[in-house]
Amino acid sequence: MAGPHTRDREEAVHQGEELDVAAVDPWLKARVPGLSGTPRVTQYSGGASNWTYRLAYDHDDLVLRRPPAGTKAKSAHDMGREYRVQKALRPVFARVPEMIAYCEDTTVVGCQFYVMRRLEGIIPRARLGADLDARRTRALCESFVDTLVELHQVDAAAAGLATLGKGPGYPRRQVEGWTDRYERARTWNAPTFRFVTRWLAENTPADVSTCVVHNDFRFDNVVLDRADPTRIIGVLDWEMATLGDPLMDLGGSLAYWVEAKDDVVARATRRQPTHLPGMLTRAEVVARYCARMKLPTGGIAFYEVFGLFRLAGIIQQIYYRYHHGQTHNPRFKYFWLMAHYIDRRCRARIRAEQVSKKT
Repeated sequence: MAGPHTRDREEAVHQGEELDVAAVDPWLKARVPGLSGTPRVTQYSGGASNWTYRLAYDHDDLVLRRPPAGTKAKSAHDMGREYRVQKALRPVFARVPEMIAYCEDTTVVGCQFYVMRRLEGIIPRARLGADLDARRTRALCESFVDTLVELHQVDAAAAGLATLGKGPGYPRRQVEGWTDRYERARTWNAPTFRFVTRWLAENTPADVSTCVVHNDFRFDNVVLDRADPTRIIGVLDWEMATLGDPLMDLGGSLAYWVEAKDDVVARATRRQPTHLPGMLTRAEVVARYCARMKLPTGGIAFYEVFGLFRLAGIIQQIYYRYHHGQTHNPRFKYFWLMAHYIDRRCRARIRAEQVSKKT
């Protein structure tokens, strides 16, 4: 299933998104001992999320993250929060990039930003980006699931993240919150999702536990070791991380999981290499994850449906901006059709769950 936040490859900085290197460079050099030279600046493109730049110095390779123009740090693009979460996690979850510096002073480049050390490796997108046979592809897929398990087993209190979330009731808050967000973003040509949201509200479970959740854990947010692409060396994009129910995080991952046997729409819009021979199916992902987390696999339909509905909400929020002329990116023109497709996927999964309970 296509995701709106998929990063593209490194390229020249986009017009209108230029980074004030003359301001950033001295600010960084005052905080990073030994930093020398003038950085070569490129940009990681794609999606509607934060702007991300590579700053290649003589002997240091850094990445700068800042919110898009027109946003405020104390909103959905809270750079300080994203920086602090990663800095706290790194000692207990080594796949977090090394944090270098955080700038709260908006007079430097007009917004808050942070800088981290760049991870050199492969980011799997629609294509894997590495030549692996089915056996090694399966090993990579298992590593992906196991990395999520490792994150969910982090001791949040020991990492200093005990206050990151709001406590029990995470599934209920997520259902209510995304139902409201979808309603506010719905346009005349988008589905109502009323059947789906009613079912979610009526079937919301209690938290199975509370842990650190990434909230956007998918293949194009991990970095693979070039020497051994079955090994994950980094996890990126922590802006939505919080404390919550681990199965909600799993459901979010499953929403992007396209199998080789899925319909033509899913396969045509995939943004992950999960269709390749050797990759686990969604059912196998659930089985491996739950076995390692010592959780039952029953009731997983709720988390799958919610993950799909949340994806529809993200897509519809972006289409709403296009529909009202707030962005003119032609990639967003038919996002409303994807919302209809996801609505049908949700309904089909709910019907299958209802049938299974009767048999």
